[in-house]
Amino acid sequence: MATILIVEDDVTIHSLIKETLELHGFLTVSAYSGTEGKLVFEQQPIDLVLLDLMLPGMDGEELLQAFRKQASIPVIVISANHDQTSKVELLMNGADDYITKPFDVKELLARINIQLRHATSSSASNRKEVQYNDIQVDLDTREVKVKDQLIHLTGREYEILLLFLENPQKVYSRANIYESVWNEPFFDSDKTINMHISNLRNKLNAAEANYIKTIWGIGFRFD
Repeated sequence: MATILIVEDDVTIHSLIKETLELHGFLTVSAYSGTEGKLVFEQQPIDLVLLDLMLPGMDGEELLQAFRKQASIPVIVISANHDQTSKVELLMNGADDYITKPFDVKELLARINIQLRHATSSSASNRKEVQYNDIQVDLDTREVKVKDQLIHLTGREYEILLLFLENPQKVYSRANIYESVWNEPFFDSDKTINMHISNLRNKLNAAEANYIKTIWGIGFRFD
């Protein structure tokens, strides 16, 4: 049974989310400020975070960065901000998904289940570690190191990296990557995949590991 941390200062919205999740069998932990959310996250195991942005004590973006320094668990941002640029920036800075207020609880549940399914897919394997050249991936902790340097990946970036590591040298189209990682038919624009690939590439490049190659007109290859 997954434990979900709800970081939301609006009592009405918080209660709605909490009641909905518990009705569907989830365990919930509540935090009403960024500072409280960080403290709770550090004190007990959490499987997924629902994160508001406008929080007292520590804002959601700062809290997101604090989460990413500690773990790669899924973080879904819930915000009243509909600005597309803001959404893209948050996804590039560590969020795994973004849902705007007001939201449909069925959509929220679907997004939660998708993220949890992705997060647990690798742990179903008997392997404990994947290694490729200078890259080491601990499948239990989801910790990724490049040349012994720890890099912090979002859930999507982590799944894309594992996909590449399963078949190095294979050329993946954007549709291949989307359908393998998102587990649903490819219907989105190329921007979603390009954004995640760019972010993953930048993090690997920061560790002086230029592995992801663009195959123009086709997709990407890990080499």
